[in-house]
Amino acid sequence: MAEIFQHRARKRFGQNFLHDAGVIDRILRAISPKSGQRLLEIGPGQGALTEGLVNSDAQLDVIELDNDLIPLLKLRFGLKTNFNLHHGDAMKFDFTELNAQSHELRVVGNLPYNISTPLIFHLLSNAHLIKDMHFMLQKEVVERLAAQPGTNDWGRLSIMVQYHCRVEHLFNVGPGAFNPPPKVDSAIVRLIPHEHLPHPAKDHKLLEVVVREAFNQRRKTLRNTLKKLLPVEAIIAADVDPSLRPEQLDLAAFVRLADQLAMRPSVTAE
Repeated sequence: MAEIFQHRARKRFGQNFLHDAGVIDRILRAISPKSGQRLLEIGPGQGALTEGLVNSDAQLDVIELDNDLIPLLKLRFGLKTNFNLHHGDAMKFDFTELNAQSHELRVVGNLPYNISTPLIFHLLSNAHLIKDMHFMLQKEVVERLAAQPGTNDWGRLSIMVQYHCRVEHLFNVGPGAFNPPPKVDSAIVRLIPHEHLPHPAKDHKLLEVVVREAFNQRRKTLRNTLKKLLPVEAIIAADVDPSLRPEQLDLAAFVRLADQLAMRPSVTAE
């Protein structure tokens, strides 16, 4: 029966289907789904991870955009009482529809590389519902997510994700684990939203503004790159050296700069 639903990966959806049984098992062990948990899988594809997730007896919701994969997923899992399929775009999905309790959802996905960053930010806007997230991403994106201050990978993505989450780079996955094989290495990352932010900003939208402006010209000093937002005396008032470059600052320092911006008159996050 499955032969009726042979499906070729579509470039426009950024599809690379995971098929390596050893990698699939390692990912499932990292997630460690349990009966009674609420799982959400984004982009189940042909169901490589879905099978292990649904067999854990956790309550599993999946979101799939590709029309041609819906019959395959219904055929394989449609009779499972703990399986619920949502046909749609995860970027536009209203996660409150799942009626999840605070910090209850466990999100899983082999994310298309072309939408991985905006999708993560879309999920972070619902961080209060999420217990943890396990994603397959391009390896260089995971390295940026997990980066530390003072490194070349430290930047806007690192700071804004680490503001909301603890980041763990779990392990790497080679191209051969996929069909078709991508031209880049991949990696598994675990994101755990903070129940209490370690460095809460007065306005996290202004934090985004400061970080974006700082890294627009990352080789320049803060004195120059932030001059449209903050005078030198405001940077110093945030206990930050204006002669530093942005990659030399940690998250806490960026929050202090954003808080200085928040205290200035007529400032809005645009």
